[in-house]
Amino acid sequence: MKQHDAMYIGGSWRPAEGSGTIEVENPADGQVIATVPAGSAEDVDAAVRAARAALPGWAATPPEERADRLAALRDQLMARTDEIAATVTAELGAPPKLSRVVHAGLPVAVCGSYAELARTTAFEERIGNSTVLLEPVGVVGAITPWNYPLHQVVAKVAPALAAGCTVVLKPAEDTPLVARLFAECVDAVGIPAGVFNLVTGLGPVAGRALAEHDGVDLLSFTGSTAVGRTLGALAGGAVKRVALELGGKSANVILPGADLAKAVKVGVANVMANSGQTCSAWTRMLVHTDQYDEAVERAAAAASAYVPGERIGPLVNARQRDRVRGYIEQGIAEGARLVVGGPEAPTPVGYYVHPTVFADVTPEMTLAQEEIFGPVLSVLRYEDEDDAVRIANGTVYGLAGAVWAGDDAEAVAFARRLDTGQVDINGGRFNPLAPFGGYKHSGVGRELGAHGLAEYLQTKSLQF
Repeated sequence: MKQHDAMYIGGSWRPAEGSGTIEVENPADGQVIATVPAGSAEDVDAAVRAARAALPGWAATPPEERADRLAALRDQLMARTDEIAATVTAELGAPPKLSRVVHAGLPVAVCGSYAELARTTAFEERIGNSTVLLEPVGVVGAITPWNYPLHQVVAKVAPALAAGCTVVLKPAEDTPLVARLFAECVDAVGIPAGVFNLVTGLGPVAGRALAEHDGVDLLSFTGSTAVGRTLGALAGGAVKRVALELGGKSANVILPGADLAKAVKVGVANVMANSGQTCSAWTRMLVHTDQYDEAVERAAAAASAYVPGERIGPLVNARQRDRVRGYIEQGIAEGARLVVGGPEAPTPVGYYVHPTVFADVTPEMTLAQEEIFGPVLSVLRYEDEDDAVRIANGTVYGLAGAVWAGDDAEAVAFARRLDTGQVDINGGRFNPLAPFGGYKHSGVGRELGAHGLAEYLQTKSLQF
């Protein structure tokens, strides 16, 4: 077991102010693999002061130089792919292939995209008799989740650095180890002291201190809608900007004429990826009543192939496992038909949950309304397109979704009627340059690409 006793503040590793620690578990077997410091409000204050002191110099650094640093950071992340993947597998439980391709690979692409955007973005333009400047917002407080622990770090830190902001990062307490690796990469490429700072700690202590700190100009948070509301209120009290990427209950709508076999197979894979711990997962499959029974049969067969411990990993901790199993039990109690899976523990050790498919789910059921954050798929029937739109839009969320149809034009026409931030058309590939974020209770603001960079910029106009 590794015992870490320092945090990265002001360009060096320094001991925490307090003596509290956080135990990091391997969710595949429940064993403690490391400890990290439980940062205090004093640690957050030290990090914010370091970021504040570094801000003028970094903001004045030419965008091309900031781009060079980000490109070097990308290369450093790429060079440590194996170590990053192994770390994510150990602290999150993701299967090794998923850790390498997604958890380690995607952050490299995102970091590289912001190196390019730092070079190509017009930070100054002439409009009539005005010169319009895009300037950094200032000090960014970034609070990241455990489900994609490095991707979410890079999706916040890279655009902030590209914009000329400085950052204090508070990673999730369940997965702080890969954030420490990221800090080592930052240190290795010579980003100036104080531009990036890492404070490990608990949300109610370190996270709250970051949200309330007067020295933070923007709070960027990814996590549950409930916590997002609290942090948004705290930030609003200090009149600081917020960017919130929150929960989802995304619909996978299969229209008549679509390739049903492909739509169901891809839809099940989307739900089971990362053990269902994905905010944008298509956890509601909407199928026309004429094809409903076939779709349920196909979904059950596809889900049965995800064997716990092989194709699908554990949930992140015992609390999350029990929460998901509770939702499965509630679904049964409310009258949904359990087709595959169930609440029973699949293995004697580890925080695993059976891949689960429910049929005969109605729109008002808890299964169809609340974010479960586990490998649980609900299959709902609809009568016509208007009915499908009503069901798809009938939750408080609006983060993502999918539409399958006989041709792209038909799917796009339907997608335009959905109240959600991102829709995949007939299996369209994930695009790390496209804006990601939600409508309604799924959040405020966007991440990735040019729209993600814009979150960290503010506008000034000079008239002459």
